[in-house]
Amino acid sequence: MRYLPSITAMQCFEASARHLSFTRAADELSLTQSAVSKQVAQLESFLNRKLFRRVRRSLCLTPEGAIYIGEVRKILAQLEMSSQYIMSYNNQRDVLRVATLPTFGSRWLAPRLSAFLDRYPHISLDCSEKVESFDLEQEGIDIAFFYGHGSWPGLECHRLFGEEVMPVCAPELLNNHSPASPLELTRYRLLHLSTRPRCWHDWFAAQDLTTEHSYQGNRFETFHMLLRATMAGCGIALLPRFLIEDELASGQLVVPWSHSLTSANSYYLVYPERLGEGEKVRLFADYLLNLAAAGMTKPTPS
Repeated sequence: MRYLPSITAMQCFEASARHLSFTRAADELSLTQSAVSKQVAQLESFLNRKLFRRVRRSLCLTPEGAIYIGEVRKILAQLEMSSQYIMSYNNQRDVLRVATLPTFGSRWLAPRLSAFLDRYPHISLDCSEKVESFDLEQEGIDIAFFYGHGSWPGLECHRLFGEEVMPVCAPELLNNHSPASPLELTRYRLLHLSTRPRCWHDWFAAQDLTTEHSYQGNRFETFHMLLRATMAGCGIALLPRFLIEDELASGQLVVPWSHSLTSANSYYLVYPERLGEGEKVRLFADYLLNLAAAGMTKPTPS
């Protein structure tokens, strides 16, 4: 047996909980007050839990109802979003679902999409951001961008480019003081990317240095958050050069110590092996791989 109440019952419960009134919920849903009350009663019977109690002629959620309403709202929101997702395609077959790391997507990928869309107007992109690892097949993703070693089971992997990280900070943080050694950077707050806790340790180690401060400091989930905090003067961060070229050129960020660290990992374009011969996947992959091979500092013109 699957415990699946009707969508109508959940809609009636959600509207009643929001208005704390069967009558107002009925008006919103274009139903009778009796119909809404009956749907909620059927839902309570199905769950074997009371969702409302009456207090001086008005409704009040029970503790069970207060818990359930949050879950119901998530379900209804997801159902609406999924329906709009299908409706928005307007019978187009060539929709390419792309998943990208957040800052990589906004800083490198997005500025390079216009020429592709102009060249292949029959392909529509559906782009999403992913921070945690995920399964492309389960998520229904056609192409993704990963950072790592370049070998993931079931995926065809194409290297885009490597990564060089360097220490940067807001110019006012240094207050016209130039550090005399890398270890002087520990006088300031060291900022970290949460998914790369060893980065500062490796940067110091590459210069045959160790410090107890290399793992200490404030942590941020994405490069975008880390970058914004760095520009705001929160401290010194290790950031990939290709993500901050504009800020370096404009002087919004400066390099307090010139040593950079080349990562052992790289950025990869990946897709399920079975999709490799698909036209939309092949066109998108070839376009970006050619772009990366030609140089990644500027978007290609349309």
